[in-house]
Amino acid sequence: MTPEQARTLGAMSRKNKTITADELRFAHIASSVRSAGVLQMKGFCHHGSVSTYQHSIRVAWCAYRINRKLHLGGDEAALVRAGFLHDYFGYDWHHTSNNKHAINHPQIAEGRARREFGLTPKEQNIILAHMWPLPPNRVPKCREAWLICLADKLCALEETLFMR
Repeated sequence: MTPEQARTLGAMSRKNKTITADELRFAHIASSVRSAGVLQMKGFCHHGSVSTYQHSIRVAWCAYRINRKLHLGGDEAALVRAGFLHDYFGYDWHHTSNNKHAINHPQIAEGRARREFGLTPKEQNIILAHMWPLPPNRVPKCREAWLICLADKLCALEETLFMR
């Protein structure tokens, strides 16, 4: 676990300042998708004052925790990897002429992630469907995809409203 990951995860643990077993497992899985391209996400503003990198960690962590707390039995590796890569589109969407970013970026992110990291079919669906109901035909097909879809919306709302 990098010092930055430990700080991020420690900040997510409201009451406990020590790193938990869940945080260690999460960080271990997330370390499988570390690359120069992923680190570039730190330079792209996403929602409010939150970078795409921070947003991706938050979404993956939120989905991971929902899965654990509700005992949903989702595939934790797929959840964390795809959650971390769901917005791996590689540009600052605020500075693009692509007016269909909300619809197109999951395909761009999935393509980049598949080429760089190799994705399972489940991870592909998680990334492609995370913006559902945009478009309505890209429906989540597994519980992990539904969790990332939900976590993405929860985190985006909090970041947009309260993290400016």
